Amino acid sequence: MKILVCMSVVPDTTTKITFVENNTKFNTQGVQFIINPYDEVSITRALELTEKHGGTVTLVHVGSAENDAVIRKGLAIGANDAYRINAEAIDGQFVAEQIAAFAKDKGFDIIFTGRESIDYNGGQVCGLLGELLGLPSVNVATSIDVEGNIATLTRDIDGGTEKLTCSLPLVVSAQKDLCEPRIPNMRGIMSARTKPLNVVEPISVESFGDYQSFESPKPKASVKLIDPEHPEELINLLRNEAKVI
Repeated sequence: MKILVCMSVVPDTTTKITFVENNTKFNTQGVQFIINPYDEVSITRALELTEKHGGTVTLVHVGSAENDAVIRKGLAIGANDAYRINAEAIDGQFVAEQIAAFAKDKGFDIIFTGRESIDYNGGQVCGLLGELLGLPSVNVATSIDVEGNIATLTRDIDGGTEKLTCSLPLVVSAQKDLCEPRIPNMRGIMSARTKPLNVVEPISVESFGDYQSFESPKPKASVKLIDPEHPEELINLLRNEAKVI
């Protein structure tokens, strides 16, 4: 079984986010970058499947050489090799186009993505990859098992879960409940130094959009406490001050 895991690199969740160049660009100065948490889940489940059925796990990332150290962490978790497509990840469409071009002739049985990246929260790449490669795609999967050429999956839907089966190959995006992410051990860290990290040049892709500016959320406003003995005051505030009713 050949599995491809699409890996994004994101700021650590404790990072203070700021912008530069008149709020048109994310400020990377002093930022600690990590593997996208949903992608860590993908890597772990991919490894579990290949440990059960045999096969290999390959990582692919769209980004610059600055991210190589983080990609090595993915190799330390247990992936066999990695490819970095040497381009800035402009948006979900661009990333999907680059990965689809890379993966189309490689014969992967399963392509994993995370549910979304925790920086832009787009959640686009899984569906776009399925469309570009002509493969079925299953979003926000909380379980996946494979027998022969058939995958059985459970995924989150509004108000509950859905169980379905799908023939391989397919594209799957990982929800956090898919498995417990592995932490690299010393042996994995040492072996990651010698595992292949190949650099691939990007294809030319038309841009479908751009970012005009960024802004931080407004600070939380103060709250007003209403005496439970006077609920009419709440109605008055919602109607006359907040103007939401």
